[in-house]
Amino acid sequence: MADSTSGTTTDSASFGRVHQDHPRYKWVALSNTTLGMTMATINASIVLISLPAIFRGIGLNPLDPANVSYLLWMLLGFLLVTAALVVTFGRLGDIYGRVRIYNAGFLVFALSSVALSLVPWDGSAGALWLIGFRAVQAVGAAMLMANSTAILTDAFPLHQRGTALGINQIAAIAGSFLGLVLGGVLSEWHWRAVFWVSVPFGVVGAIWAYLSLHEVGARHKGKLDVPGNLTFALGLGFVIAGVTYGMQPYGGAAMGWTNPWVVAALVGGVAMLVLFVVVESRVDDPMFRLSLFRIRAFSLGNLAGLMASISRGGLQFILIIWLQGIWLPRRGYSYESTPLWASIFLLPLTIGFLASGPLSGYLSDRHGSRRFAVGGALVTAVSLLGLMVLPVDFPYWAFAFLTFLNGVGSGMFSSPNASMVMNAVPAQSRGVASGMRMTFFNSGSALSIGVFFSLMVVGLANTLPGTLSGGLIAQGVPTGVADNLAALPPVGILFAAFLGINPIASLLGPSGTLASLPPANAARLTGTDFFPSLISDPFHSGLVLVFAISALMMVVAAVASWYAGVRASDELSAPDAGERLGEEPETYAPVEGEEVGELTGPLAHALRFPTAAPKDAS
Repeated sequence: MADSTSGTTTDSASFGRVHQDHPRYKWVALSNTTLGMTMATINASIVLISLPAIFRGIGLNPLDPANVSYLLWMLLGFLLVTAALVVTFGRLGDIYGRVRIYNAGFLVFALSSVALSLVPWDGSAGALWLIGFRAVQAVGAAMLMANSTAILTDAFPLHQRGTALGINQIAAIAGSFLGLVLGGVLSEWHWRAVFWVSVPFGVVGAIWAYLSLHEVGARHKGKLDVPGNLTFALGLGFVIAGVTYGMQPYGGAAMGWTNPWVVAALVGGVAMLVLFVVVESRVDDPMFRLSLFRIRAFSLGNLAGLMASISRGGLQFILIIWLQGIWLPRRGYSYESTPLWASIFLLPLTIGFLASGPLSGYLSDRHGSRRFAVGGALVTAVSLLGLMVLPVDFPYWAFAFLTFLNGVGSGMFSSPNASMVMNAVPAQSRGVASGMRMTFFNSGSALSIGVFFSLMVVGLANTLPGTLSGGLIAQGVPTGVADNLAALPPVGILFAAFLGINPIASLLGPSGTLASLPPANAARLTGTDFFPSLISDPFHSGLVLVFAISALMMVVAAVASWYAGVRASDELSAPDAGERLGEEPETYAPVEGEEVGELTGPLAHALRFPTAAPKDAS
């Protein structure tokens, strides 16, 4: 039966779905893709704060150097897979249908979440199960991330696209903040609940997407760029693997950057990425359309987004260590409870982001993207400089204000940045452009953890051994034992702080040293104040360096946004052929396969759908 509005043909299988030209379809698309993006990014960060409970649940000792790689791959594996595959799935969306790939992503995500919640083993086998199915979950997340932005760009008229993309981008970044809160709360109940929470949302989202979304955008015929996909995935994988193992001790060094395998992985990864650029410049149908970088708003907007992603990813990691390893224990919170309380004390960051993000998207539609992207980046830089001068043992009101300000700045920046990038590309390239943008987003998050963690370890390695040895000897620990503990790799000490574990009690207890000390000294060593006090000064030197680099990156993001942005009148002046302009048809059928008539008119009126006046029967 022909649809009375658009002239397209519908069948009984689509009866009951809101028509793609219906004025409310775009909101259906927005709500579903917002759920998908939020769910994907929540799972990227939920493990970050719940790792203490997960390690305890599967019986892994974080102070064992052999287990450090498990911890790192649980954090970085998800980000690596999404970064490597998101452009591929964006390209597949352009070829085979964005909604089709997006729907498959929900299904993969839901099934892998079930597998994660049912991990059958403890120890190393359990860790490998989690790492493997986190990678499968990341495949589903990449399908969702790559196509959600393109689906919205297809569904929304130009004058509302900034708001829609802003909400979707807010959902993506807010998910990374909400993951911290959910991880802290759920891990306090049961560590498996961290994975259970994704199951019902994945199942509901998958069913909803299959029943409600349409292929609105035109498909671009072509084939998958196999050489480009392989060189990109291998190059990025080698780089992140090199960064991961570079953070671990090697020989007598505190870190592994001199390890020949690490050097080979980094050099080989960079070489593969250079080869990838060469391949993409010569194939007929590339996965990474280098020609899009000739568009100033696209290239500079992605540069700004990459800088923001690196800055934001490292910030979350450092703030968690700061709270869980130092600030909370010094106030008497038990190490086991610090993940929950860290998530609570970080709420101002999430609130600031959620408050400013949607408003910024709404206003940027009316006044242009540039001023909001630039202003948001500068506000974020100011908040980072404030955190840099904050003492390690800070008053909470100052910390809350600065993290709230950081959230506000991030929210101001994110929506206009997404709109700036996606409005700049031709309609037929939106799938791959969306994938390219999310590649920068995920790659920045993965690299930021490696880079900032390395900076923190370097800061600790210079001062921690002497501080730790002197503090232990002052409490009556024999000099030989104290020197042996002080010689332990700083990465293990830092991970202990990150996981909310008192390493002094864990390291001195088995040797019998604690039992030989006076009770007062033993209580001091195993209490919540001794270890945080010892690492406060070495930690602060690393904090200053990390926040200074993050602030500089946000200044670069502000400059890039200034030169990428255009006036509001320009953004709304030149739609592509076939673009949705905001004019809606005069008459609607509420669902596909249903003509406008005597029954439809009253229903449409009751639902506040605009309808045309009934025609004269004569």
